[in-house]
Parts: sequence; C-alpha cells; structure tokens
Amino acid sequence: MSAHCALVFALAVAALTGPVRAADTPSPIMPLVSLNAAATASVPNDRVYAWLRAEVDNADPARAAAEVNTRIARALARAKAVTGVEAATSGYSSYQFTEKNQPTRWRVVQTLTLEASDFTAMAALVTKLQADDALVLSGMNFAVSPEARRRAEDNLTQQAIKAWQLRAQNAANGFGFQSWRMGKVAIQTGDFARPTPMYRQSMNAMAASAPPVTIEAGNTDITVTVSGDAVLEGARPAAR
Repeated sequence: MSAHCALVFALAVAALTGPVRAADTPSPIMPLVSLNAAATASVPNDRVYAWLRAEVDNADPARAAAEVNTRIARALARAKAVTGVEAATSGYSSYQFTEKNQPTRWRVVQTLTLEASDFTAMAALVTKLQADDALVLSGMNFAVSPEARRRAEDNLTQQAIKAWQLRAQNAANGFGFQSWRMGKVAIQTGDFARPTPMYRQSMNAMAASAPPVTIEAGNTDITVTVSGDAVLEGARPAAR
C-alpha cells in the first residue's frame, strides 16, 4: 500500500471512530434539588355578592311570567338607583309541576345578581328587596376584589421568592456545595373566580317581616407558591 493510500485509510478510520468515542464520553452530572416555598396572607374580603329571585306559581303561565317580570323590573330599577351597586338579571326559567291531587301549575323564576363594595348599602338594599318586592334571597357570598388580590399577590410573590432562595442556599450548604444557580422556576397564584350562591332557600322563606340582613365579610387566605430547581455548584473538598 502506498503512503498516500495509507494516509487516506487512516483518516477514514478516524472519521468513523471519532463520533463513537465522543458519544461514549459520559456527560457531566449536574447536581440539582427541587424546592418549593410559599407565602400566605389573610386578606379582608372587600366585595359582596348577592342573588335574589322572583318565584311565582300559577295555573296560567302567562300570569306567572307577568308577575315575575314586574317584580324583577321593579327590583332592578331600585338596585341601579343605589350608588356603588352593580345589578344584572340572570337565570330565567319556566316549567310545569304537579302536586298530589292538585291540577298542573307553572313555576316561573328569574334571578337578580348584585355586586358591591359598600356592605352597608348592600345590606339595606337586600332587606328592602325582600320586604317591598317579595324577592327571595338565594345566596350571599364574599370575596377579595381583583385589584386587592393583585396587590396582595405582588407582595406575596416577593416573599415567596426570598423564601425559595433561602431554601436553595441552605440546600447547597447542606449538600456540601459553595453556591447554586437557578434552574427552571415557576410561580403559581390562585385564580380569581366569581363567587356563586352558597345555598337556596325554599319559596316559603319569603317573609315581608324578616329582620334586616346582617353582613360579616371575613377574610380570604391568598397564597403564592414558588417551585423549581436549584443547580448546585462548587463542591467543597472532602474533609481529610
């Protein structure tokens, strides 16, 4: 074999075997720990929601519907006249029912939804709608407004990040590393959901002489969680 042919053959062998040797070289292991940290605050509820309904039974569906429509229209106008209260109609239904030994009747129901930050005004309005417009309180609920929730979550996010960083440093120290760097990290907050009615009263609950509605808002716990990986670096030499 000539010198030129031998050189070509050697290069070909090197080209074939080079990638195999590189692939056989193990990648360095990156020591990492997965950590979670959370921050929670109890935030006063600053928003109240109420649901009232007009509910009428009648053998004539047209009369039942007319009475419900009249009640809701009057209640809606009354609610919209109160400053700071948001009012809207929702949930209209009409269906037949039959009780034992009684002729078939129609039941028509429509709901009025109220939302406000002024608890005193809301309590007075709900009381008046029950007494004057014969509406039934289907439910009342409380929540933190989106604006207040965002402010709380911004503060809690900083607290949770600092707590996560402290845990990462403590983990590095505990495993014998000098430092750490951040890997993939996620921040999770609770999603705001508009409250829904908590209960439904019977139709017999309509009482014009009912006492005024009492409102106690309470608090909502808001939590922000930080989770992710910390890559450990600078292993300390083992003690001799």
